[in-house]
Amino acid sequence: MNNVDENSLKHIKQLSPLVLAFVGDSVFDLFIRSRLAMKKNESPHKMHIKATSYVKAEAQGRIALRIYDMLDDEEKNIFRRGRNSHPATVPKNANMTDYRHATALETVLGYLYLTGNYERLNKLMHIAAEIIEQEGADSSENQ
Repeated sequence: MNNVDENSLKHIKQLSPLVLAFVGDSVFDLFIRSRLAMKKNESPHKMHIKATSYVKAEAQGRIALRIYDMLDDEEKNIFRRGRNSHPATVPKNANMTDYRHATALETVLGYLYLTGNYERLNKLMHIAAEIIEQEGADSSENQ
């Protein structure tokens, strides 16, 4: 499962959830930007706007709630640590509930990345992207 040595794994497990979320935020952002670049030939500005719709706290909060039951026990523990962390600031465009759930999701993604569990990481990120894409299709059908 984990592709790191025992000492590294111990260190990763002791990291602050906010450090794991810091890494997870970057990993998910790069995944989404790469996904958009491979799917469509659009201007960087349009892709940036689309990427923002995937990675903003509101969207990640919805993703977190949808995938929580798919997580194993260890991932749920990491998720709870992230959700219960106390960030110094909250973005002005996010409510606290969305932000806590987004942080929880990013914490799990950061943990999976740092432990080298790339297969699981990719699976969860693909599911996350599909959730947002499906919601986009649903909302455009309702307009």
